[in-house]
Amino acid sequence: MPINSQHRDLGVGPRLTRTKIYDQPIVIENEHSVSLFFDACGIQSRMFLHDPYVLALGYTRTMMGFLLFHPRPARVSIIGLGGGSLAKYCYRHLPATNIVAVEINPAIIALRNHFHVPRDDERFTVVCANAAHYVRRGNHRPDVLLVDGYDSDGIPPDLRSRTFYESCHRRLSANGVLVVNLITDAPTFRTCLQTLKDIFRDAVTLAPAADSPFNIIAFAWKGGHAIPPLSDMLSRAAELEATHSVDLQAAAKCIEYGKKFDWKQLQMQDSSR
Repeated sequence: MPINSQHRDLGVGPRLTRTKIYDQPIVIENEHSVSLFFDACGIQSRMFLHDPYVLALGYTRTMMGFLLFHPRPARVSIIGLGGGSLAKYCYRHLPATNIVAVEINPAIIALRNHFHVPRDDERFTVVCANAAHYVRRGNHRPDVLLVDGYDSDGIPPDLRSRTFYESCHRRLSANGVLVVNLITDAPTFRTCLQTLKDIFRDAVTLAPAADSPFNIIAFAWKGGHAIPPLSDMLSRAAELEATHSVDLQAAAKCIEYGKKFDWKQLQMQDSSR
């Protein structure tokens, strides 16, 4: 979800401050696509009319890189529905997976038909709830937890706190993967990364998002295993080509590039604030 002069693709996520009014979505449609906005300069989600299930925004394609770690998850939870891009993709391409999308803004959920979000059924559910409470109090055990909860101000405080990331770690299954979409020029960016590193005991890697200079996707996992080498990730991507439309080889290369992230530099920049 880049923030730049062309667009600001902020995924619509839970707004958790009770005193604030929910962001009111605006839908703009042209002959090629349908887009979701909160204001004049911020694209929250985009759907191509010729293929409503394709991942139109690059950061969502990079987030699907979790398949290189966990190719056949039994359960996926998604924080932030937006136009439903991630939810729709998982529903179509992971037919054996149970999927829950958590969204606090009822105005966003009301647009689900407009964005071709599937109806609730035995393996797909949209929950209107406070995501921080949902993760902390539920009895679900997702294998993959995708965090893309944004409002027009960025990531709500409850979705970038140590308490929230600790809850995510506890909630994940034994070999679960947490995937977090972050904006590099947000003042909390480096603190979020360091918190993830502390909680997941260095089992964290980063990937610059496809087509977005301002997005970093953080992958954190339980189980303590090392990140696969690029050759293994490319082999797995090739195996998954038959059942996935997203370019997982590109995601693998983004993850490999992210191994170069300088954590010492991160700590230096944090301490200078």
